[in-house]
Amino acid sequence: MNPIDRDKIPKTALITGAANGIGYEFAQLFASDGYSLVLVDKNEQKLAEVVAEFKDKFNVLVTGVTKDLSLPTSPLEIYNQMQEASIKIDVLVNNAGFGKLGFFTDSNVTSDLEMLQVNLVCLTHLTKLFLQDMVKRGEGKILNVSSTAAFQPGPLMAVYFATKSYILSFSEAIANELEGTGVSITVLCPGPTHSAFHQRTGMAEIQVAQGTKMMDAATVAKIGYHGLMANKTVVIPGWKNQLLATIVRFVPRTLVTKYVRSSQETQLVERDVVKGAAVKDI
Repeated sequence: MNPIDRDKIPKTALITGAANGIGYEFAQLFASDGYSLVLVDKNEQKLAEVVAEFKDKFNVLVTGVTKDLSLPTSPLEIYNQMQEASIKIDVLVNNAGFGKLGFFTDSNVTSDLEMLQVNLVCLTHLTKLFLQDMVKRGEGKILNVSSTAAFQPGPLMAVYFATKSYILSFSEAIANELEGTGVSITVLCPGPTHSAFHQRTGMAEIQVAQGTKMMDAATVAKIGYHGLMANKTVVIPGWKNQLLATIVRFVPRTLVTKYVRSSQETQLVERDVVKGAAVKDI
C-alpha cells in the first residue's frame, strides 16, 4: 500500500454566515484554492443555493449546515456533526454576526441577547472546540471577523460595538497564547462594507446618500484571506480605516465617544427618512 501524501489531501475550511456577504466571498477564495468547504448559515434556502452553486463552479467538496447560531446548543452541534462525519477542520472562519442601530433603552432585550450569543458566545465556543483539536495536531488557522467598531465605544449601537471590542481583545490574547504551537489566529477589522448586514440596518443606503464610498465584501474578504494565510494577527482593510484605528488611540475617549454618537445620530435620522423604519424595528 502506498503511503498517504498528506499534502494532496484537501484541507477543509468551516465558515459561519456563509450564505452572503463577506462569508460568501471567503468561501469563494477558499474554494478557489482547493479547500473543501463546510458552510454554515441559518437561511436554509439561500445556503442550499450557495452549496449548489459552489459544487457546480468548483471541483471541491461542499457541505451545508443549517444552524441558528443564536441558539446556545448550535456550536456543539456543529462540532459533533463534524466529528461524526470525520471532517477535520483546518481553518475556522467565525464570520456570522449582526448589529442594530438605535438607543439601548429602546432595543428589544431578546434581540440584544441574541446578538451577544451570535457575535460573542458562539464565536468563543466554536473557537474553543476546534482550537483544541488544532493545537493537538500542531496546525490550523482561525479567522475572527470583528470591525473597526472594536476601537471605540458606540453610542446607538452599544451592544454591537462592545461585541466587536471583545472579538479583537480575545483574538489578540489567544494569538499570543498560541505562539509556537503551529496554530494562528487572525482578527479582521473591516470598516463599512457593502453586505447584508448594512442592507438590513439601512446603513448601506445612507452611505450611498452621503456619497461615502464603502468597501465591497469581495475586497474585504480578499484582504482578510491574505492576512490569514500570512499569519497576521490584526488585519484592517483600507488605509483610511487603518488611520482612524490609530488616531482614536491618541484622542480623549470622551471626544471619540461624542463623535461616534454624532455620526450614529445622523445615520439614525437618515435611515428613518430613507426607509421609514422605527428604531425598534431594526
